[in-house]
Amino acid sequence: MKDILQELEDRRDEARLGGGQRRIDAQHAKGKLTARERIELLLDEDSFEEFDMFKAHRCTDFGMEKERPYGDGVVTGWGTINGRMVYVFSQDFTVFGGSLSETHAEKICKIMDMAMQNGAPVIGLNDSGGARIQEGVDSLAGYAEVFQRNIEASGVIPQISVIMGPCAGGAVYSPAMTDFIFMVKDSSYMFVTGPDVVKTVTNEQVTAEELGGAVTHTRKSSVADGAFENDVEALAEVRRLVDFLPLNNREKPPVRPFFDEPGRVEESLDTLIPANPNTPYDMKELIEKVADEGDFYEIQEDYAKNIITGFIRLEGQTVGVVANQPMVLAGCLDIDSSRKAARFVRFCDCFEIPILTLVDVPGFLPGTSQEYGGVIKHGAKLLFAYGEATVPKVTVITRKAYGGAYDVMSSKHLRGDFNYAWPTAEIAVMGAKGATEIIHRADLGDADKIAAHTKDYEDRFTNPFVAAERGFIDEVIQPRSTRKRVSRAFAALRNKKLSNPWKKHDNIPL
Repeated sequence: MKDILQELEDRRDEARLGGGQRRIDAQHAKGKLTARERIELLLDEDSFEEFDMFKAHRCTDFGMEKERPYGDGVVTGWGTINGRMVYVFSQDFTVFGGSLSETHAEKICKIMDMAMQNGAPVIGLNDSGGARIQEGVDSLAGYAEVFQRNIEASGVIPQISVIMGPCAGGAVYSPAMTDFIFMVKDSSYMFVTGPDVVKTVTNEQVTAEELGGAVTHTRKSSVADGAFENDVEALAEVRRLVDFLPLNNREKPPVRPFFDEPGRVEESLDTLIPANPNTPYDMKELIEKVADEGDFYEIQEDYAKNIITGFIRLEGQTVGVVANQPMVLAGCLDIDSSRKAARFVRFCDCFEIPILTLVDVPGFLPGTSQEYGGVIKHGAKLLFAYGEATVPKVTVITRKAYGGAYDVMSSKHLRGDFNYAWPTAEIAVMGAKGATEIIHRADLGDADKIAAHTKDYEDRFTNPFVAAERGFIDEVIQPRSTRKRVSRAFAALRNKKLSNPWKKHDNIPL
């Protein structure tokens, strides 16, 4: 019996070594952790339960039968994050460069199936050279099996991808379909075709970092939601994100203990809006002063900074925030910000996370580049996302809400539940100057008349009371009481029931 037990331990030790000590040392030399070290940091201590530790590839071509390491380049299983169950797979770059084989894919598919059956998130730690070339079409079939599961799991369980090394070719499409993608600066990259292929086909000279590094994907392409300095920071931030999310689409988001008074009054908010309507201010200040303990988890912080998206808690409960940022492009909506916010709103609606919208928007960004780029379709994505969302929606207009952008930003007409405005709110078709020049075109030569007309328009529309008279604004509130009013609104909406007409699925303007 002792011999059998010793054999088990020996085999486990061999499996834990992956591609061997030399390759583990090479991984550490690059500033990267091993697959198992990453899982240990991600999950609660001693909570990891591994599956398929001894699985090995079945390829006999190109001499592959001579090397059949246990685990076949991916560590899979489940564990807990702050006591809540998650499934995880972590690709092992020390085994065949983390390349995906038929059996490697089977391991990933198994835990994705289990995650769906048991209603728990899947976290993928990606560090792979791509498809295992020696297996040919078998590895491609493995990728497609994973893709199909990503699609079926979308909107059912949260899916989080962390890119911690190379992720190229077909491998990029699995993370692309997950809810959140995080990258590690200077050691991870994603691209469909690498720098060598790009040079051959288009004659462009580009490095892997420029083509698909963390900075590229967080600032230019919007593929990634965040980038962190190293593996340790990335895994800590994933743990923090999971704390905001429900385990699946049938559960409410978790409720955490909170130590902040729901009725807290913030008198500094009374002076947040500058006297000059064209002077910017930082909307993040409002978000942090409304949130429990000032804790705000921002998503896609470096992309389309004219809109802010992320999670806060109110009375310990998760709330998604979408807010215009007057510090960037005056808070205008454009193609990038519309796409960013629409994706975030749809995620919140999938998982029953209430949405707080903070509005200061002078309109959509004008110009040929926007129109040629399809701002009409992209703006419609955000409009569509808000209109179809059935979760509790609370909106606060702090200053400008002009034109179609007023409608798009979770207005009462898109089934906003509570729509508040500060006394500084201006709800109109456009700014006073532009409106006056259209309405009183005949007086354009007379500066005094135009000035008088402009003042009339401002007196009429640069306040929230016309909209309040119509019932489009439920209440004009004191800025200092925003946290209290918003918290009470969401508390009143906890039992909200609303459903859309039956359909197979909608056809959002992609």
